[in-house]
Amino acid sequence: MPIALLSAALAITTANPMLVRYAGVTLDPAGRTIASVDSPQARGAPTAGHGTLVLRDTSGKVIARQDPCGSCRYGGLAWSPDGASLAFVASGEGNAIVYALEKGALRKVTTVKGLAGGLRWSPDGRTIALLATIDATKETGATQPGVRQVGVIGAHEDSKRIAVVPAAGGDLRMVSPEGVFVYEYDWTPDGQGFVGTAAEGNGDNQWWVASLRGFGLTGGMRTIAAPKMQINMPRVSPDGRSVAFIGGLMSDFGSIGGDVFVVPLAGGAPSNLTPGYKATFTSLQWRGPKLLVSAIVGGSVAVGTIDPAATKVALTAPAAESLSAGDAAISSDRTGAGAAYVTESFTRAPAIAFGPLGRGRPITHDNDAVAAAVVARDIRWRNGGSDVQGWLLASANGALDRIVTHRPSYPMITVIHGGPASAITPHFYWGDVTETLLARGYVIFQPNPRGSYGQGEAFVRANVKDFGGGDLTDVLAGIDAVEKQAPIDDKRLGLYGHSYGGFMTMWTVTHSNRFKAAVAGAGIADWVAYYGQNGIDQWMIPYFGASAYDDPATYDRLSPIRSIRNARTPTLLYVGERDVECPAAQSLEYWHGLRAMNVPTELVIYADEGHALRQPKNLADREQRMAGWFDKYLR
Repeated sequence: MPIALLSAALAITTANPMLVRYAGVTLDPAGRTIASVDSPQARGAPTAGHGTLVLRDTSGKVIARQDPCGSCRYGGLAWSPDGASLAFVASGEGNAIVYALEKGALRKVTTVKGLAGGLRWSPDGRTIALLATIDATKETGATQPGVRQVGVIGAHEDSKRIAVVPAAGGDLRMVSPEGVFVYEYDWTPDGQGFVGTAAEGNGDNQWWVASLRGFGLTGGMRTIAAPKMQINMPRVSPDGRSVAFIGGLMSDFGSIGGDVFVVPLAGGAPSNLTPGYKATFTSLQWRGPKLLVSAIVGGSVAVGTIDPAATKVALTAPAAESLSAGDAAISSDRTGAGAAYVTESFTRAPAIAFGPLGRGRPITHDNDAVAAAVVARDIRWRNGGSDVQGWLLASANGALDRIVTHRPSYPMITVIHGGPASAITPHFYWGDVTETLLARGYVIFQPNPRGSYGQGEAFVRANVKDFGGGDLTDVLAGIDAVEKQAPIDDKRLGLYGHSYGGFMTMWTVTHSNRFKAAVAGAGIADWVAYYGQNGIDQWMIPYFGASAYDDPATYDRLSPIRSIRNARTPTLLYVGERDVECPAAQSLEYWHGLRAMNVPTELVIYADEGHALRQPKNLADREQRMAGWFDKYLR
């Protein structure tokens, strides 16, 4: 059945100038009170503004609001085991303050000179643990702007350590050793230690070789397991006998996805609880003898349980939405019977939901009047023996299901996600470049080709040593599938991607002339040079099989700059000046090559920005340039 796609531009109204974002949603152990950080987000702003700590009952009624610091960012929300106290962090101006809220009264627990987060109460409620980076030189994470590369390079590395403080208040005491960067952790049930993922050296880079370790409350460190995979979300079982974690091929810390494993707390070989399962697990938490989990299935989201004893997985039917909570996709009570989380989709603005697992209902209504900018269709196709999935978006002024018997046909922009270990799942667009392009009459296609989450670990690994190979054929076959269902003008196709999507854009325009305009954000032109320029070279080893020094031929073969003479597509390039993940030199090299081939091109390097643009003026500039570029070549 053909799909009708609108042609009219979307009128952006000013009736809803702000959207409320909910972060850190955390349900108390008794399942009665929900804590969150509520922040207003202006249209087009990179993140929500200054927020307020809000407590609600499970009907959505606001019980209390707290805002002790007018310019701070709040996070790390954690309930005490008895649910009587809520701890959180207020961060700003190089310091972090840990607060506790008890019976409506706020008190200061401790101050950290640097960064703090990941609060967790001890099982007896007497101690609060956290991850602290003292005298941090930058915000944690490779997507943040890097430190300026001047002076003696690498002489100092930030160290994120487990620290503890009495819940009644006092000074921090460091638990994990200096020089060891701890990414995530969990208390052991006896309250005598911790389990975490950790590595020595630069925290931005070493996560890909991090191991699962045990830390004693009074000192000492041991290795529990060091599997050849990336590890996320270590969680100790209630009986203290084992540790569950998500393991797999992951290209970015924070983009969690893989199979679910368990390993004895005493140490040993991890056991895979979900081998061959056609989904990607994204979060987990113990509730009694079972694990509550979330997963990406195709491009949708499911929740459910895993019984480790029976190796049995039970997931709800996948839903076209995204879920998030404090440190998992959902935050449940101590029994797992009730859960709170933020839900949003392409067509529904964010709301806090509460209810039984898999059957929660929205309880907040701040965004009910915010109209969706898009309508969406789940697109499926086959390529190379694999099932592939993607999303087709059009302006909300049209109807995807209306049969058309006439033209015109519409220009379409294909957006390739970053990662590559990631996936496009439904989320609410709010004043970003996607909404702008839809408003200008473009249709947006967002494929999840091989290398993406959603179809199991084999699918994630399917582009190892094959970047731009099978994943590009998946994308092109997806465009063919869309054109069979919708009136798309094949002569007016655009392409856009950022990070790995930026590489894919650079690669595609040197291997196909199908696209008439392209935008590559923070791309990679030359893998050999990139290996020595970026700050996270460890992510490349699992994908390439060896370093660029040991197997330069593979790196060279997959470099877009080697086929630059084939480029014909007008291409706009942009990148952050202090990008750690995809340094500006890569975009500069590609821009130079396009100019040498007399291909229309433009490069913008944004001052002081990292891998993800954050300054509103730069976001607005990028949006204007991208829209103008596509308008120039696709109209």
